[in-house]
This record gives sequence, C-alpha cells and structure tokens, in this order.
Amino acid sequence: MTQQGDSEHRATLTRDTCVNLLNSTDLARVVISVRCLPAALPARIAVIDDDHLLLASSEESVILAARRGDVLSVEIDGLEPDGATWSVMASGLAALSPGQEQLSTPLRKAVERGAALISLPLSVVVGERIE
Repeated sequence: MTQQGDSEHRATLTRDTCVNLLNSTDLARVVISVRCLPAALPARIAVIDDDHLLLASSEESVILAARRGDVLSVEIDGLEPDGATWSVMASGLAALSPGQEQLSTPLRKAVERGAALISLPLSVVVGERIE
C-alpha cells in the first residue's frame, strides 16, 4: 500500500539493457502453466548471441513444454544499491536443444546432473525499473 505523499517512478528498460541483465545471471524462473495454474520454476540460463537463451531444467513440465514447442517465459529481477528494483521477462517458443553450443559451467553442471537443455529465442523481451 502506498502512503500519501509517496510516489514511485517506473521506467521501461531497453531491450539491450534487458539482455545485459539476463546475461549477468545464471539463475532464473521459468514461468509456465501447469494444469492450468501458473508456476515459476527454477532454471539455469545463459544468453547466446544476444538472441536466444539456453535453459537447463530438470522440471518435467518445462521439458514437456519444450518438446511441444510451447511458449515459455523466463523472469529475473533484482535490487539495486540505491533501493530501486527491476524486473525482466523474456518469452519465446521453446525447443529441446541439441546441446552443441559451448556451455557455461552452471549449465554444463546442471546437464551433467540430468537436466535437459532447452533453447528459447528472445522473441519478446521486456523490463522495468522501479525507483
């Protein structure tokens, strides 16, 4: 609840800023519908060539969605030292990846533990910063 006199400033982030923020982390939430209910499931991520993500997930619902070519969304957020928060969401049609790219250490370790590798083109990338 916002108290009287308080205000927040919202700013839309550019695509480049959003991709840079995605590239700055290796952990995200995959947002998906499971039995018609929303779910946010953890996944390791890596940005490839600024136009798609690789995800490593062992969540069966995420893997099944990739096999079907469903739309998946990946969400990350953060807190800046000045107290501002930001959120980035990327969406695209998921597909199982053949895994021929050079994998980052977190993705490689997740795959070694049995996670599937999923490719997600960065079709829609949006973000917002709230001060």
